[in-house]
Amino acid sequence: MERFVVALPDLFVHRMRELLGPEAEDFFEALRRPRSRGLRVNTLRTRPDALARRSPFSLAPVPWAPEGFLYHHPDRPGLHPWYDAGVYYIQEPASMAAAVLLAPQPGEWVLDLAAAPGGKSSHLAARMENRGLLVANEPHPRRCRVLAQNLERLGVTNALITQEQPEALLRFAGLFDRVLLDAPCTGESMFRKDPSVAEAWSLRRITRNAERGQHILSVAADFVRPGGRLLYATCTFAPEENEQVIARFLRERRDFHLVPAELPGSSPGRPEWADGNEELSRCCRLWPHRTPADGHFYALLERAEDARPQGAGRGQTGPRIGRSLKTSRLPDRAAAAIRRQLPEISLPALWEQRGDTWIALPEDLPRLGSLDGVRIMAKGVAWGAVRGATFLPAHSLAMSLPFEESPRAITWPANTPEVVEWLKGRSLPAPPGAEPGWVRVGVDGFPLGWGKISAGQLKNHYPKGLRRDLSTDRELDDPEDGGAD
Repeated sequence: MERFVVALPDLFVHRMRELLGPEAEDFFEALRRPRSRGLRVNTLRTRPDALARRSPFSLAPVPWAPEGFLYHHPDRPGLHPWYDAGVYYIQEPASMAAAVLLAPQPGEWVLDLAAAPGGKSSHLAARMENRGLLVANEPHPRRCRVLAQNLERLGVTNALITQEQPEALLRFAGLFDRVLLDAPCTGESMFRKDPSVAEAWSLRRITRNAERGQHILSVAADFVRPGGRLLYATCTFAPEENEQVIARFLRERRDFHLVPAELPGSSPGRPEWADGNEELSRCCRLWPHRTPADGHFYALLERAEDARPQGAGRGQTGPRIGRSLKTSRLPDRAAAAIRRQLPEISLPALWEQRGDTWIALPEDLPRLGSLDGVRIMAKGVAWGAVRGATFLPAHSLAMSLPFEESPRAITWPANTPEVVEWLKGRSLPAPPGAEPGWVRVGVDGFPLGWGKISAGQLKNHYPKGLRRDLSTDRELDDPEDGGAD
């Protein structure tokens, strides 16, 4: 048996030799090499070409994602303050293909059924230009919190974050222009990143995940409007979890067909690994020996324009979407408090009040009906708390507003000690002549949060849970390798 970067299960090696034939040697050779690493520029913050010109890292383009770049050791973008400012997301290159293939448009309704930790969801939001509605769902509480934190850091404003099993959301049936299902899988492409995934690998897990993926895919299809598209994605090589799932789905759902999914360097799906349906060649595989990626499988499905609703009531709890969600107009007293502290900021039209906190809602949100019973973790952007005549701005507001629209702002170059101290949570001397009050703090013109000038000090209001020491922290690896179980 060959010597790999990580020990591979003998049965996995045998299976891949049988599946790939002579090509298997190139596949195993790729697994001996260090994995590719990537970052995706957050286009809600800046343009890819602008970041590439300013970048302190050695970057090479990801072939299929204009926003994506490859970086190599010793670069450590996870320990650069631009990461904290949401300028980019550290993401495995193959994962970047999801939003490229699904191609959401501004103003559409988009659903990400298994959205944590947020790499693909934030990419969808950026492609949507924060317009329309993005429902980012994650069933697991801890992962849902990470999802919300990442979307906040990246300045996503059009998201409704839910924490539900897919069936509990079926009141949304037939409403979405685009649906992404990052299906649970054995994560074979993650072996180099996480040896524990290889240790847990087994044929039983493949079978179990294939069954789970089949079930969730059948539910995901019900969310797609006639003429809409559904992207099925895994980070595994196993045909049982890929072509065979899609083959069975196409037999059961005649209202869907595969749309060709092609990317630079990609390989077509393999009909011979399923039922021989040549339509499966429209699927897309990213192999580690053919592309700078760990590996992914994508199947882009389109629902017929004349499709009739199917399964809309299955597992449904609560009323269908249709009635308007109650929203509040921002009271004059609250608006005055905000303008008193931040006179340069224009106020949105749609709000929800939670205690003394006011939340600006996505423009499309009132089209939703009653959501009683749906666990909503976050929606829109929390602006802050209004207490009498005082406004206390929230961190999410600082991260969602364009920095150039903030006349009261302090920004430092990334290589200055002030940035390091700020991210530790330290207060600093205020700039000479600075007026008291709230100011946005940033790095190289990108947002980091709020500070408050008082008595010659710039008081630090960076959230305690986000504070870190860039000189001692562990390098942040990409968490966005798909839905491995």
